[in-house]
Amino acid sequence: MYDPLIDVTPPSDQYQPDSFWVSGKDSVRYSPLIGEHKTDVVIIGAGYTGLSCALHLSQEHGVECTVIEANQPGWGCSGRNGGFVLPGTGRLSVQQMRKRWGKSVSQAIYAEYLNSIDTVSQLIDEGIDCERTAGGYLKLAHKPSLVSALHHQANELAVDYGDSILSLSADEISTKYLSGTRSYGGIYYPNAFGINPWLLCQGIAKKAADAGANICGNSAVIDCQRINEKHVLKTKLGSITANTLIVATNGYGQRNLYEGLKDRTFPVISSIIVTDPLTPQQLLDVGMSEGLMVMDTRPLKYYYRILPDNRLLFGGRGSIEGRYANNAKYQKALKNGLLATFPSLHEVSISAFWSGWVSVSLDDYPRVYNDQQNKTLYSSGYCGAGLAFSIQAGKRLAQLHCAPDKLPDLPFWKSPLKQFPFALARRPALKTFYAWEEFKRKVGI
Repeated sequence: MYDPLIDVTPPSDQYQPDSFWVSGKDSVRYSPLIGEHKTDVVIIGAGYTGLSCALHLSQEHGVECTVIEANQPGWGCSGRNGGFVLPGTGRLSVQQMRKRWGKSVSQAIYAEYLNSIDTVSQLIDEGIDCERTAGGYLKLAHKPSLVSALHHQANELAVDYGDSILSLSADEISTKYLSGTRSYGGIYYPNAFGINPWLLCQGIAKKAADAGANICGNSAVIDCQRINEKHVLKTKLGSITANTLIVATNGYGQRNLYEGLKDRTFPVISSIIVTDPLTPQQLLDVGMSEGLMVMDTRPLKYYYRILPDNRLLFGGRGSIEGRYANNAKYQKALKNGLLATFPSLHEVSISAFWSGWVSVSLDDYPRVYNDQQNKTLYSSGYCGAGLAFSIQAGKRLAQLHCAPDKLPDLPFWKSPLKQFPFALARRPALKTFYAWEEFKRKVGI
């Protein structure tokens, strides 16, 4: 698998991600960039952020823009994630945000998270068929000592942050939501929903193209320079000159392509398996309410949901390096996690396994940033929780470029991402962290 810390460029000959989401589905293929071109704004990356930015630049601000994608829209994480539409991004709890910026700012940040759900819902309601399934999101405490803190968080979100979160006991969970695995308690977000993430990305791409954005597929950027106050990007078959550059590659960005993002995020692999359709008895044994999405509180968490065709999607950590991402041992590790969660599924077969890169920021908080001096913007660092927010971030990038005075007063756009110190030690450190968490899991800590 392409590795952004090792490979100079991503492949540029692929049309779909190797995920379950594309099975049996066709998509529009966007032509490569050929020859020399000029545009006002050039966007690198046709995932959620880049396409949302292009849509809003074209539709709301009338800005000429071109999206350059190494493969085709949704080839990266936008076509590989679990399809959980949730409020939030990064890894900071509301308590941590309140401690860092104060209560009023933390409330405004959470309002942005809720607004991101509305942005996604509006796009879907405008005609994107992405297999939306209502059912809410359940966050499970993986040990009894965490229940009280989760319930306190739910109460705080309901009282001070405008979200209708429910505190649930173990009995309430097993009776109403999830009976097939052990539970100590948890919290429930009723407004969250599931989708086919790749179909959502295809829908946004079509809307952006219909609004006037130019999308170029199978055009990996091999050189990106600032020359005479212009941005000049080169691909294998062409080049494009632009007044403004927007980088929307998140976990898939080449390490040395754009200096302003070098070593400011850490690409980490998340992997997913999907089972064959469960039998009626297996569905009863799993005992999940319709459309429910579940995640636990472990540092190396599992996440899972039943898909519309009764398959079970189950995700978690993957390899450390891209070259090992497809190794069978990572599929086996996920299946072992599935069986530890649902012992009744010991006879289930796995029909799909894939991986994707998520982007971790040093301070667990993403940025939507404008380097005005160099006319360069970027959004990155979603920490694996960016489906809804990344679409919102694209909208905010367009505003940051065209109408910054209309943005809410939030920390996202006030500073660049922090650079990782000792950047070459990130993967050895991650390997140590994984080993420690695996040890804790085995001994029950």
